[in-house]
Amino acid sequence: MTTWLLAGGGTAGHVNPLLAVADELTAQGDDVLVLGTAEGLEARLVPSRGYELLVIPRLPFPRRLDAAAVRFPRAVLGSIATTAGHLADRGVDAVIGFGGYAAAPAYLAARRRRVPIAVHEQNAKPGLANRLGARLTTAVGVTFDGTPLPHAEVVGMPLRREIAALDRAAVRGEALRFFDLAADRPVLLVTGGSLGADRINRAVTASARAVLDAGWQVLHLAGSRGDVDDPGLPGYRMLQYADRMDLALAVADLAVSRAGASTVSELSALGIPAVYVPYPVGNGEQRFNAAGVVRAGGALLVDDADFTPEAVRNRVLPLLASSVRLTAMTEAAQAGGVRDGAVRMTRLARTVLGDGARVGFGA
Repeated sequence: MTTWLLAGGGTAGHVNPLLAVADELTAQGDDVLVLGTAEGLEARLVPSRGYELLVIPRLPFPRRLDAAAVRFPRAVLGSIATTAGHLADRGVDAVIGFGGYAAAPAYLAARRRRVPIAVHEQNAKPGLANRLGARLTTAVGVTFDGTPLPHAEVVGMPLRREIAALDRAAVRGEALRFFDLAADRPVLLVTGGSLGADRINRAVTASARAVLDAGWQVLHLAGSRGDVDDPGLPGYRMLQYADRMDLALAVADLAVSRAGASTVSELSALGIPAVYVPYPVGNGEQRFNAAGVVRAGGALLVDDADFTPEAVRNRVLPLLASSVRLTAMTEAAQAGGVRDGAVRMTRLARTVLGDGARVGFGA
């Protein structure tokens, strides 16, 4: 039996694939510990899934020279030492990092103790922690082809069990009833993530009547910060969020969505065509996340600044009117989708066990 330390967190984009791999390793009979912070989403999700969370301080990389920047090196060394102690005390055989604040100390502690490392990068544009981790091992799993990391091997996104095993056709009836939607009209799923996306929310609600007149109905997940009024029209179902996102995906015939790595991976794996509106802030990774499926013909991409009611009229409504085009997009999305990313990543991670050729340690 192998003992693994899985490191990462902060956002659902890091935590969900970490938990998917944890579940797969546990199903194979191994022990799993998780390294994270008290402030990240992992503080709630990891214990609720039944895994032990080892906590280190959240240490954002300083962006300017101030008191926090002066304290940063010593704080990082403390986190590395704490993590190295966990590796020794708990008999950890290998570390898998998923990015986020906890990953870099885990990589450096593992290097110090010569514990083998594997890395999974969710986004097409990698973060700082995984750029470091990828220099310390040759077992680097990535979600998207072309991710600029050394030794990158495409394994896909480790998906939540309820998504990876979802039979959309089998549960569609249940899902339609769950959301109080009709069985005789296709469904446009609109989502900007858990917090919402103002641009998407405003453009779609302003176009509600036109979408309904096209013979479709709408399941609109506006997000917890979505400041938008429900159109209050028959066939338009607005919620802040969906506790059963698997059922929301089961009813979707087309999605309008942000292009987070998990979202793109889930929609592609399930063969759901999409209009992606990438989040315009940050390092631009969402545009890169969607690039492959857009290039393959499984999705369209509209810049956030351009996603207006006019864009809904000119880009979305023509899709709603063309079943032939939607069928082609469905096939293209599904062709590049990966459902078994957790299995693939687990298989790759196991290559570092007892195989020095797969462990770089900076060499």
